[in-house]
Amino acid sequence: MPIMGTETKSNSYTGQISTSGGNPKVMKDSLSLVRQTVKQHSQSNFIQNHCTSNSEIDNEHKTSDIRLKQKDQSTVPFVPIFVEEAHVIRGAKELLKVIRPSWDLSHVEFKSFTDGITNKLVGCFHKEIDKLNDGNRGLYLPIKTLGVSPEQGESTVIIEKEFSNCTASDDVPVQYSDNVVLVRIYGNKTDLLIDRKAETQNFLLLHTYGLAPSLYATFKNGLVYEYVPGTTLNTESVLGPEIWPLVARRMAEMHRKVKKTGDTSTPLPMIWKKTQSFLDLVPERFSDADKHNRVKDTFLPIARLRKEFNKLYQYLEALDSPIVFSHNDLLLGNVIYTKNLNTVNFIDYEYADYNFQAFDIGNHFAEMCGVDEVDYTRYPKRDFQLQWLRVYLEEYLQRSQIKNKDVEWLYIQVNQFALASHIFWTVWSLLQAEHSTIDFDYVGYAFLRYNEYLARKEEFLSLSAVESNE
Repeated sequence: MPIMGTETKSNSYTGQISTSGGNPKVMKDSLSLVRQTVKQHSQSNFIQNHCTSNSEIDNEHKTSDIRLKQKDQSTVPFVPIFVEEAHVIRGAKELLKVIRPSWDLSHVEFKSFTDGITNKLVGCFHKEIDKLNDGNRGLYLPIKTLGVSPEQGESTVIIEKEFSNCTASDDVPVQYSDNVVLVRIYGNKTDLLIDRKAETQNFLLLHTYGLAPSLYATFKNGLVYEYVPGTTLNTESVLGPEIWPLVARRMAEMHRKVKKTGDTSTPLPMIWKKTQSFLDLVPERFSDADKHNRVKDTFLPIARLRKEFNKLYQYLEALDSPIVFSHNDLLLGNVIYTKNLNTVNFIDYEYADYNFQAFDIGNHFAEMCGVDEVDYTRYPKRDFQLQWLRVYLEEYLQRSQIKNKDVEWLYIQVNQFALASHIFWTVWSLLQAEHSTIDFDYVGYAFLRYNEYLARKEEFLSLSAVESNE
């Protein structure tokens, strides 16, 4: 995981514009590998009836007979343990002794979801499935790992339910994930730009709305939390007619429902706060001479980029996009699709905060251009965006009849806020270039995002509403 954060993008890029900075190249420890493998968790789901066949469970979910069971997590246990990156399995065992004292560690299989990455994620799989119970919460469904190693080109680890041969007592909720515990160890210096206390609070806040998994515990340099089965999206699946409406509705649900307790005044949008703090930390001289020579003509002094962002922000602020609680980092690797349940869940809450509605959507559209390879010819076309935005507004506004002019106006806002997304991740990349030890061309990625900003700036800022019949 990158030292300055967890925004992980790709292991190869196909930039559309060449610059003096050069285009990113294929890297061994790719950003997509970091992002896809480090985060394989999503919201806590509970099955409220007997264990049945796949089709029966699908039908029950479609008829809304299955409901999310939320748990009170106003407080989360803190375990005073520091887990060394070189000994993550040993550290995971010490944590399990505290949070899963009933587990026989000789029956626990450990799987590292990352290899040689700064941040570590370890899955702890209890194998005595048929004997498991946790108080009065019932038996657990069996699971199987279908992981593919990064060397094979697929970086996700998939945990799937085996619905055949499973049993449960009458009227006892069956949880299919508690026999897996995820232990996430923060990377070195990741707290330099990530507020870990705020991340934990976001985790708990979203869980209370059924939008995040259970957080079991925190420790000195990480989190322990629940796993829910699923696969991360890619550039093809994100466009699938069975998936993209789920994403649109899920984001709208978050934007519509989530409120921080005690909020009374209009909060300052995340995009302003974070971008300014990032800009403050970009060095005027990079410690690596080669990197400095590559960035100096385009990005230094950093006051030029700050001026560009501030001017754009002033324009975007006048659009009056609603300020809502947003994910702010919804790239494809942060969307988990669970086919059997016909659901999607979002993961990674490090940047979650109040922000402009249109930024969250525009950032997601920009991320549709790739995880393994960023190719901006994949940026969603107008017709697709209008369909996506109509579904979003139906959920966000809680009505089925959406006026064309409302969809058009949101379309304009979203694409113009996508420009802010490009600048934000450009600045982030410059910070990574200075501080990260991962073998990745962050400077090249900064050029890629900034080039796309320059290429789209005039087109997006000139968008105007198209007259149409209601």
